[in-house]
Amino acid sequence: MIPALPFAHALVAKQDLPLPAWLFAWGASIVLVASFFALSAAWRKPLFEEERWRPSAAWLTGVLRSWPLQVLCGGLAVFLLGVGIYSGIHGTEAPDRNFAITFFFVTVWIGFPFASALLGNVFPVFNPWRAIARAAGGAYGALARRPLPHVAYPEKLGRWPAAVGLLGFVWLEVVYGSSGGVAIGLEPHAAGVAACVYSVYTLAMMGLFGTEVWCARGEIFSVYFGMFSELAPFGEKDGRIGRRRPLAAAAHWATSVPGSTAVVIASIATTSFDGAEDGAYKSGLESVGKWIEGIGFGPLATIRITDTLFMAATVLAVGGVYMLGVKGMRSVPGAPAFRTLQRGFAHSLIPIALAYLVAHYFSLFVYQEQAQFTYLLSDPLGTSTTDLFGTAEYGIDFSALSPNVIWYVQVAALIVGHVLGLTLAHDRALVYWPDYRRASRSQYWMLAVMVAFTCFGLYLLSVGGA
Repeated sequence: MIPALPFAHALVAKQDLPLPAWLFAWGASIVLVASFFALSAAWRKPLFEEERWRPSAAWLTGVLRSWPLQVLCGGLAVFLLGVGIYSGIHGTEAPDRNFAITFFFVTVWIGFPFASALLGNVFPVFNPWRAIARAAGGAYGALARRPLPHVAYPEKLGRWPAAVGLLGFVWLEVVYGSSGGVAIGLEPHAAGVAACVYSVYTLAMMGLFGTEVWCARGEIFSVYFGMFSELAPFGEKDGRIGRRRPLAAAAHWATSVPGSTAVVIASIATTSFDGAEDGAYKSGLESVGKWIEGIGFGPLATIRITDTLFMAATVLAVGGVYMLGVKGMRSVPGAPAFRTLQRGFAHSLIPIALAYLVAHYFSLFVYQEQAQFTYLLSDPLGTSTTDLFGTAEYGIDFSALSPNVIWYVQVAALIVGHVLGLTLAHDRALVYWPDYRRASRSQYWMLAVMVAFTCFGLYLLSVGGA
């Protein structure tokens, strides 16, 4: 065992790669093109418009939705949120020794998307703000003998608050926390204060618009994790837990709610920026940073301003590539309106967003979860004064994953994610163009989008950014 490094991302040395990165890019492109032609030839009717819902046994739904389980999970979530806030504000300022940073930015931020894509929308039962709001609402109803009044949520806002909040959360982690030396340089104290501020903001919005409404539209983590849960083979319908066709639930996730496309684009763009910051963007960041510093800004302000500009540019670039693909589809006879296409194909980007998460954070998650459940759990403040479970002296076994294993997982995730995205796009095209020939023509544009995203993702890996 060796002690934790400051949040090292995927530890892949470029010189150790089994084959040149450009060869993987060519191979991935060939897989996508072959998949495209296979879909065009064999997939001529939409299959994902219906989920093929199959309810589970009534007792299982009863157990999973029972109030004892809700109270237990919600109470645990509130407790851990409190531990994270307290650790951040009162614990050590060393990010790799403080419970708050790993808990907020690894265990929760990375763990729940993985769990949601496999098991369904598991976050609501663990949402600490939802638990607090429901308890407060129940207490108010009991005392006032009437439900808490709420303001109608503006439908035009849709999921835009969550999209903006997602950018803000990643900006806090990657840009505000920039120190020029570690992947996550955010001070634990800043993370603790930010968690307090976000808690007050979220509870206020839940009180204003209603708990479930805000979770469905504006609460960052509920919307973000819920997006990935649409890929899962398990879900809830009319209060019943059940099974469904994998990926099918995503088909209508973005079609009628404004801001949904922005959420998934923000997800891809922020992960891309995080991966490119110390790799593909490094020379550009240095050049622009020198110019900004020459204007008169200090070193830290220069880093943050430069990173903000590049992060914004990445969001615009990812969104621009997707919009070009949508605009191209408009040239196919019989195409619906631009807005219909833009919303209608947004769900095809969700597997890509998940693929980027896996490729960029897979090794980080494996390594840091060793820390989370050993020394960080025993000594959450990182002050070396407590050893609650006798594991405070443990470290991280970085030999658990070899560089080649990490690389193959990353490449496989990118290829599988983009093939699934292409499949969802082709299926939706058959809805808008019943003639499969026209549907296939429209997907030349989405094929170009998928190839572009795949090559960009592999390029980030090849230069060490992921």
